[in-house]
Amino acid sequence: MEANSLVPKLRFKQDDGKNYPNWEKKKLGDVGKVKMCKRVFSNQTTLEGSIPFYKIGTFGKEADAFIGRDLYNDLKLKFSYPKVGEILISASGTLGRTVVFDGTPSYYQDSNIVWLENNEELITNNFLYYIYQIVRFDSEGGTIQRLYNNIILSTKFYKPSLTEQNKIASFLTSEDNKINLLTKKKALLETYKKGVMQKIFSQEIRFKDEEGNDFPDWEEKQLGEILSIASGRDYKNLGKGDIPVYGTGGLMTRVDKYLYEGDSVGIGRKGTIDKPVMLRGKFWTVDTLFYTHNFINSTPKFVFYLFQRIAWYRYNEASGVPSLSKKTIEKILKPFPSYREQYKIADFLSSIDKKIEQVDFQLDRNKEFKKGLLQQMFV
Repeated sequence: MEANSLVPKLRFKQDDGKNYPNWEKKKLGDVGKVKMCKRVFSNQTTLEGSIPFYKIGTFGKEADAFIGRDLYNDLKLKFSYPKVGEILISASGTLGRTVVFDGTPSYYQDSNIVWLENNEELITNNFLYYIYQIVRFDSEGGTIQRLYNNIILSTKFYKPSLTEQNKIASFLTSEDNKINLLTKKKALLETYKKGVMQKIFSQEIRFKDEEGNDFPDWEEKQLGEILSIASGRDYKNLGKGDIPVYGTGGLMTRVDKYLYEGDSVGIGRKGTIDKPVMLRGKFWTVDTLFYTHNFINSTPKFVFYLFQRIAWYRYNEASGVPSLSKKTIEKILKPFPSYREQYKIADFLSSIDKKIEQVDFQLDRNKEFKKGLLQQMFV
C-alpha cells in the first residue's frame, strides 16, 4: 500500500462490482477553510429574545442568551455565517463536538464554535460529519484546551471518491437513525416511568388485590421503622474473589468475603447521595455507601423505588462534599402501603425497568456496531 493512500478493511463496490480507488491522504486544509461568526459582545446579548446565541457552554444544548433580529440580519449579511448542512465544531472546552447546522436562525460564539467551509466537489458534508468522529485533533493550550485554525486545517484524514463518500455516509446515517430512534424510545419510557411513579407515590394510582378489593390506606412511617441502615467498610485487607464491592460510583472490584447477603438498597453516605442502587446476593460496600437490611413489613424492591422519589439533597448535612447520616435517613417520614400492595407496585415498576433495560441493551449494541463499522471503514 502507498504511504499516501489507504484501503479500508470494509469497502463498498461500484455498480459494476469493481473496487473504488484507494483513499487519498489529505489535510482538512486541502478541502476547505475554517470560518467563524463575527464576535458578539456580552452587552449585545439578552436573556430573552428571538435569535438564540450559542456560547461554548450551551453548544448542542439550549441557548441561555439571545441577540436581536436586526443585529442578527446585519451580522449574517456582512460576515461569515454557516450554510445549511455545514458542521459546527467546538474549538474550546470539550473539543470536537459537532452540530449539523439546519438553517434555524441562530448565532454562534466566535473562535469557540467554528466550521469548515468545504469544497463539496472534494468532500461532502455528510461524509465530513463522520470524519470528525474519527480524526484526532492535536489541541493546544494550558488549563483550557483550544483548537486553533491551523490545527484544524493541518488535521490529516483519508478521502475516498465522492461516489463512495455518498455510499458510506448513507449507510452510516441509517445506523444513526436506528440509534436515534432507540434513544427517543428510551427517553419516552423513562418519562413514562417518572410520571407513573409520581401518580403512584401521590396515591393518585392505587392497586387492587387478587379479588379486586382495595388495599388498606397508606400509613406514614419513619424509614427507621421499616428498615435499618448499615455502613460499608474498607475492603483493602481482603483477598481477590468473586464478591462484588460497590461504592457510590458502582462496581469497584471483587473480593473473597461478603459484608451482607440478600436483597438490599444502597444509598450514598458521602459524595453521590441521590443515586440509590439495588443490591442482590452476596456483596460488600465501601464506607461511602450505606446499605439497608432488617426489613420490617417492607420489601427491598419497593424501598428501592421509594428511595428514587426522595429528594436526598434536602437532607445533606455538609457544606462541602454532600453527606448523609444514618440518623437523618432513619427519621425521614414517608407514607407506606401495605406489604402486599408494595409487591404490586414493585412488580409494575420493575416491568417498566425491564423494558428500559432491553432498549438500553439494543442501544449499546447498535452503538458498538457503528463503532466497529467506523473502525473498519476509516482506520
